[in-house]
Amino acid sequence: MSKHRIVVGLSGGVDSAVTAHLLKQQGHEVVGIFMKNWDDDDDSEYCASNQDFIDAAAVADVIGIEIEHVNFAADYKDRVFAEFLREYSAGRTPNPDVLCNAEIKFKAFLDHAMRLGAEKIATGHYARVRRCPANTGEPGGPQQTSHPTAREGARVRDHYQLLKGLDPAKDQSYFLHRLTQAQLAKTLFPIGELHKTEVRRIAAEIGLPNAKKKDSTGICFIGERPFREFLNRYLQTKPGPIKDERGRKIGEHVGLSFYTLGQRQGLGIGGVKEKGAQRGGGDHAPWFVARKDMATNTLYAVQGHDHPWLLSHALVFDDAAWTASEPPRDGAFAAKTRYRQQDAACALSSGDAPGSFRLRFAEPQWAVTPGQSAVLYDGDVCLGGGVIASAETLEIKPNPPLVHVKQALSAINN
Repeated sequence: MSKHRIVVGLSGGVDSAVTAHLLKQQGHEVVGIFMKNWDDDDDSEYCASNQDFIDAAAVADVIGIEIEHVNFAADYKDRVFAEFLREYSAGRTPNPDVLCNAEIKFKAFLDHAMRLGAEKIATGHYARVRRCPANTGEPGGPQQTSHPTAREGARVRDHYQLLKGLDPAKDQSYFLHRLTQAQLAKTLFPIGELHKTEVRRIAAEIGLPNAKKKDSTGICFIGERPFREFLNRYLQTKPGPIKDERGRKIGEHVGLSFYTLGQRQGLGIGGVKEKGAQRGGGDHAPWFVARKDMATNTLYAVQGHDHPWLLSHALVFDDAAWTASEPPRDGAFAAKTRYRQQDAACALSSGDAPGSFRLRFAEPQWAVTPGQSAVLYDGDVCLGGGVIASAETLEIKPNPPLVHVKQALSAINN
């Protein structure tokens, strides 16, 4: 195997630490970079970048590599956070990790690494990259994928596929689906071949100081914090009514931007009991956010996890990005509409608007949310995806009794 100069994004966490160790063990020249991407409240209890850098520097010392501290805060604010706020202001729920990967970790960071003379970059993501030599006919090679340009044998350069990580509980290909051929060609994901338990074991075995450090679960680079309180610093609040599917007012919301479809906590409403309803019945089932009406500033909530308004049999997405540079042909695939969900069988077709695509699912999907990403898969291969623009749910009349989910699904299928 040829040796490379590889720049590793060291976050202070165990995954990137083991990534750097594995590459060093393979004989590569490894350099670590710690990315600081948030400056607004760096001294708060929620933003732990100072401690993360200390952890990353300690890891670099144990492994025996150099580490550089680089500030991408201006790029993050312009390329990621501004779009994040625009989406929330429009009533959608964006996924900042997807945009952060595309604009910061695999663009600003990649560009910086290339200026340092790197041949490759590496991160601690649980995903894999497969190089398919051009026109070789090897399994998984480009001419055997679902992509038309590849099938026609027109490619003369190597083709790169983004694959799921081998640990199904940690796979992060969903967040990486916007990576391009140029980015994939320069990227390594060494721990994508491992399970998390093995990563922890390696870290402990070589004495890494962060071997037992808790995984970060907060907003990309911003940290774990009370989310509504955080958004309130940047978005205007505009209270309005919460209504049920019959149009009855059942509460007040603090601003549509602060809620997401499927949300159960923080609504401030209890069960609505019908006059004469039997005690112990379903009239006190939990409430879920189901719709937002931006024109009237109304939030709609429904009772029951499987209410028809929470089930979508189709969606439209736009702002698409495809790892093979071209969209796959219409046909049968699998998709995720949110991270940590099982792949759902679906059919892909072109949407009505230019550049849009439609997915129709074999089974209705729960709380499909505009602003989130719909990501397409062909087996273990992540093909790309886009931003959910709208979802199709079963319409119910303004004043009926609640429709049972089986009746709803029957109506969808018919």
